[in-house]
Amino acid sequence: MSINTASLILEDGTTFKGRLFGASASVSGEVVFQTGMVGYPEALTDPSYKAQILVLTYPLVGNYGVPKDENGDFGLSKWFESCRIHAAAFIIGELSQNPSHWSSAKSLDQWLKEQGIPGIEDTRCLTKKIREKGTMLGKLVVEGTSADSIPFDNPDSRNLVQEVSLKEPRVFNPQGTVRITAVDCGIKYNQIRCLCQRGAHVTLVPWDHPLDTNDFDGLFISNGPGDPQYCKETIENLRKVVCKKKPKPVFGICLGHQLLSLVTGSKTYKMKYGNRGHNQPCIHKGTERCFITSQNHGFAVDPQTLPEDWDVLFTNANDHTNEGIVHNSKPLFSVQFHPEHMAGPTDLVSLFDVFLETLTFLGFPKPEEFVRPRKVLLLGSGGLSIGQAGEFDYSGSQAIKALKEENIQTILINPNIATVQTSKGLADKVYFLPITPDYVTQVIKNERPDGVLLTFGGQTALNCGVELTKLGVLEKYNVRVLGTPVASIEMTEDRKIFVEKMEEINEHVAPSEAAMSAAAAAERLGYPVLIRSAFALGGLGSGFANNKEELIALVTQAFAHTSQVLVDKSLKGWKEIEYEVVRDAYDNCITVCNMENVDPLGIHTGESIVVAPSQTLNDYEYNMLRNTAIKVIRHLGIVGECNIQYALNPESEQYYIIEVNARLSRSSALASKATGYPLAYVAAKLGLGIPLPLLKNSVTNSTTANFEPSLDYCVVKIPRWDLSKFLRVSTKIGSSMKSVGEVMAIGRSFEEAFQKALRMVDENCVGFDHTLKTVSEQELQIPTDKRIFVLAAALYAGYTVDHLYELTKIDRWFLHKMKNIVDHEKLLETFNQDESVMPPEVMRKAKQLGFSDKQILAVRKLRRDWKILPIVKQIDTVAAEWPAHTNYLYLTYHGMESDLAFEESHVMVIGSGVYRIGSSVEFDWCAVGCIMELRKMGYKTIMVNYNPETVSTDYDMCNRLYFDEISFEVVMDIYEMENPEGVILSMGGQLPNNIAMSLHRQQCRILGTSPEFIDSAENRFKFSRMLDTIGISQPCWKELSDTESAMQFCDTVGYPCLVRPSYVLSGAAMNVAYSHSDLEKYLSSAMAVSKEHPVVISKFIQEAKEIDVDAVACDGVVIAIAVSEHVENAGVHSGDATLVTPPQDINQKTMERIKLIVHAIGQELQVTGPFNLQLIAKDDQLKVIECNVRVSRSFPFVSKTLGVDLVALATQVIMGEEVEAVGLMRGNGIVGVKVPQFSFSRLAGADVVLGVEMTSTGEVACFGENRYEAYLKAMLSTGFKIPKKNILLSIGSYKVFKPEESLAASHWFVCVMAVDWPFEEESDCPNKEKQRNIMDYLVENHFDMVINLSMRNSGGRRLSSFVTKGYRTRRMAVDYSVPLIIDIKCTKLFVQVIYQSEYGSTMRDEW
Repeated sequence: MSINTASLILEDGTTFKGRLFGASASVSGEVVFQTGMVGYPEALTDPSYKAQILVLTYPLVGNYGVPKDENGDFGLSKWFESCRIHAAAFIIGELSQNPSHWSSAKSLDQWLKEQGIPGIEDTRCLTKKIREKGTMLGKLVVEGTSADSIPFDNPDSRNLVQEVSLKEPRVFNPQGTVRITAVDCGIKYNQIRCLCQRGAHVTLVPWDHPLDTNDFDGLFISNGPGDPQYCKETIENLRKVVCKKKPKPVFGICLGHQLLSLVTGSKTYKMKYGNRGHNQPCIHKGTERCFITSQNHGFAVDPQTLPEDWDVLFTNANDHTNEGIVHNSKPLFSVQFHPEHMAGPTDLVSLFDVFLETLTFLGFPKPEEFVRPRKVLLLGSGGLSIGQAGEFDYSGSQAIKALKEENIQTILINPNIATVQTSKGLADKVYFLPITPDYVTQVIKNERPDGVLLTFGGQTALNCGVELTKLGVLEKYNVRVLGTPVASIEMTEDRKIFVEKMEEINEHVAPSEAAMSAAAAAERLGYPVLIRSAFALGGLGSGFANNKEELIALVTQAFAHTSQVLVDKSLKGWKEIEYEVVRDAYDNCITVCNMENVDPLGIHTGESIVVAPSQTLNDYEYNMLRNTAIKVIRHLGIVGECNIQYALNPESEQYYIIEVNARLSRSSALASKATGYPLAYVAAKLGLGIPLPLLKNSVTNSTTANFEPSLDYCVVKIPRWDLSKFLRVSTKIGSSMKSVGEVMAIGRSFEEAFQKALRMVDENCVGFDHTLKTVSEQELQIPTDKRIFVLAAALYAGYTVDHLYELTKIDRWFLHKMKNIVDHEKLLETFNQDESVMPPEVMRKAKQLGFSDKQILAVRKLRRDWKILPIVKQIDTVAAEWPAHTNYLYLTYHGMESDLAFEESHVMVIGSGVYRIGSSVEFDWCAVGCIMELRKMGYKTIMVNYNPETVSTDYDMCNRLYFDEISFEVVMDIYEMENPEGVILSMGGQLPNNIAMSLHRQQCRILGTSPEFIDSAENRFKFSRMLDTIGISQPCWKELSDTESAMQFCDTVGYPCLVRPSYVLSGAAMNVAYSHSDLEKYLSSAMAVSKEHPVVISKFIQEAKEIDVDAVACDGVVIAIAVSEHVENAGVHSGDATLVTPPQDINQKTMERIKLIVHAIGQELQVTGPFNLQLIAKDDQLKVIECNVRVSRSFPFVSKTLGVDLVALATQVIMGEEVEAVGLMRGNGIVGVKVPQFSFSRLAGADVVLGVEMTSTGEVACFGENRYEAYLKAMLSTGFKIPKKNILLSIGSYKVFKPEESLAASHWFVCVMAVDWPFEEESDCPNKEKQRNIMDYLVENHFDMVINLSMRNSGGRRLSSFVTKGYRTRRMAVDYSVPLIIDIKCTKLFVQVIYQSEYGSTMRDEW
């Protein structure tokens, strides 16, 4: 198929070449840009665009096609604003070839062809040019036509109104009661509709029609194109009816506003590039309220020239131009914006009511005086768990920043030691305590704050705040809840109240009942139904039931997490849409970002692939849901930020509200990063009573924050699951959240962002890969965490888009985009033998579709020789309409030039990427600490990271933020453009270490330890050989060459043996083998994970103590050492273990030997910067088990507990600063205990076992005078409850101590039940009754705690074929929310804690 091209030639000679679509015609006109993200059919038919070449800044256009032209009310076209397209030509980023919408009748391309209008694809450079140079004349010349044969046409030199106005008067709604004459200067149909809907009889007259006051009760002057000075006849006619003692009411819009101003004797002028878009903020004079308006004009009124009896009505909050005038005593007014919208927001459509009811201006509430607090308490979110992760570290940090700017003292309670918000230099005071009413009350008593923020710490903080209010604590101590009041929070959390509140404003919630009897509710609603718990986060305890049996199973479980169960009618297959809404105390309200889930309803939004902005909504739907959002938020009285979720019928305009979250959520972190609008920061300021219009847009620094961002790119979020780490967990995804992290990718096309995101989720994935999974219709219908790859396989196998839509209910638009990727991949495969014969255009297209070099099998050198290079684009929140002051950047292959210059030298820090089990917020703390230290030292910094939940991806943390992939290809691309002083890899955990050698081979300057030495530590074989060389003891080991020799080795040293791959994090695919059959199975999985690197087998030493050492060295000389000990025996991954620092059970002699080993290894690896060692101690022997030349998970814990910031120290060393040696860090008298936070309750069926592969999702740490006090606080922080009555002891073969005796000694317990429960499998179950009993006890909340100690030798077992002892007990304890301890050493410690707290006095309330 031949591609036609055309060029856009500007009057200054600049030429842009692009692909032609629409009609093959050459035209000329004035080039203008518009920043709206929806509404192209309305814009093209708006007569104000007459003779203009319209450029849209949002790149993906035509997604929802063009509807058929049908008449609606009053004989006006239902979808268009006039009877034809008025724009001369249309310029966009990318045309959608396969539109998808229920109302679509044809594609945009077909419609333009029919109307004879040409279009070309290209935009952002053009927008910037117009912004800098002002509006220009241009001509679109089709290839093959001589440019000279098309003259430039200046629309300002003729009367355009005459060309678009109707020729004869026409009447609409003849039965109307109020007579309105409307002067047609180029009227939009919706202006007529707005008048008729309010009961007006409208007579539309030509622009120069003589006017007589006897003919009307009110006069309306419409919008129109061109310079108002040409409408001399209209101005004369108006003068006769306006300049009277008692004129009839007059209302003008846009050009009508300029004409009325000229009648009064004011002056108009041409603007540099005009205001065209849907997000222009206008401030109403008098109330200072700010409204979001739709605009399209190139001329403006000069307010300085208004006569004395006229006043300004509205002013633009961004450029301060005039937006409206009003007469001081007569019923005359006009506005510059379009209150009738279409396209755009309807915030001021009520001005039509004002006109028809003659100038009774809307009464806006005057806010009462707001007293600023002096000291604010902020509740954090505690340990990271599924559904409540790092996004609350980001939102809390933003809140603290906002409060500090206002000089307010901040107190933070958050036991999550790994977070940035708990670092020095942010909050004035940090309490590492459980976020429970008791502890928070003690802090309030101690600190006496006068304000508290509840919406920045997820569900944990919200629930705690609601509880404190109910207990009367806040009232007692005069603590005011800032931002959203608790009553509003309860309205959104309690389903029954929420439904009632929605009915009050005639909005509909998905048919649902808060049930005491779920079965009856389900019968009334009809199956299938969705069961959910109220007051729960991330869909905890929810699921779909297709019949009564499934319902009963779900309901029993849901009641374990909550007191109220909700039964919703299932709307599976509908679209799920979400809006982030911001409202201040003065009722200024905006929506910041709308997002569309690629997966249909039925999958929790945290489990869905999400795209922002929405791609398949037309202007009506977009603004219908926007209006509803604002109406709902106002009605609920929310102040700050919240989000609202909708179910939208894919076949009509029917929608239901699913829920409102009256707090910052995971999606608000995503929305902040997707738009560059810092929601949490703004919400904190609004909580202090600051009006939204007074806040600045932090990206442009010149415009107001009371605006709605317009995007000129597309964002895709994909969740990350780590289900493979768990035994017997279901991989199905649905209404309950299981993902542990998420990524966000930015591109100028959906395909580019989508493939980037897939690689970000898993660095081993090359993109939309059809080889990972086989086609399975069942998996397409019932989604799993890998469904997207089944989709790729199905498209590759030739499934049609329609068939896939029926199976998945994913909108056809997205399926077509995915098909584009697969189709291009097939084309690439034809060049597999020799890529040098591939045409450069095919490679360029592949890069624009998001293919990586690896996917194309492209040699980097060839791509560079062909000059196929990425360019750097800024995220500026305003689609390039205003210059951006931040460097928030992404790479793309769409475009011609980068948005910024590369002149200054920077230091580049690589972040930690997606949160996963094993790499979480602690590495973000390290990366942020490193950037802050570099800035203190006077270096300019570059951050590369793509995780929207983190503080490191906040654009004011560093000088340049590249929100892009952490892969060799992308890091190298950035390196080659920026040419930094060097790259720091050691602060981001495992991901940067994995690309160290590849970067090193390309002569990349790596700061810190040399990549060769990193390789010596990461490569298991090289590391073990090195230890042998320097004579440091380690468990017996062997590099794997084949299975047979591996088995011989295991026979020699005796089982159990440990299988360990290289270059992995969190013990991925590490396993303990107890027999030959275990060994074979584990070897195959280890080799899959560690393809290019060796696998080593070593003897697994049981019942040994494990010790963690974090250290910093300079050229091999160790300058700081921090030692922590594990409570559990070795064999539990250090990320899942309970850590104590300073260590309590290590003697002086052992400590000296640990120091010697650390010094020897540091010296041998020539470490410069951070490193971490793990040792095991048994029978007075120390053995080294591994070394990581990077920061580790425990860095924040030891730094904060022992009082030396190891990351700052390491950064100074890496940059070559002289530092004083710290030596062994002994702390300052307090003991810290770090406890893992697990999320087993979300992972249905997963076995609760601790082994060598990590399973915890987060951690908390607390301090105390001794380890018992610290351990108790830390356990409480993870949601643990101290038992008041029965404990179930289920013991395997341990004969270590008699816990029941120690427990019974404490009179805390009514009764301790020691139950021997030897059977697990159905077959060896001698007594079915007995088992039933235990279950009943658990279900009926008989036990306050379960201690389940499994067989001694199953410490490292991870075998799915074998049901470990006690699996059912453990699983039921989790499913019924009963506190559970499964480790013998932790049980001992817990018993001692209980004993101490009963008989000792260590539980004092002092901090």
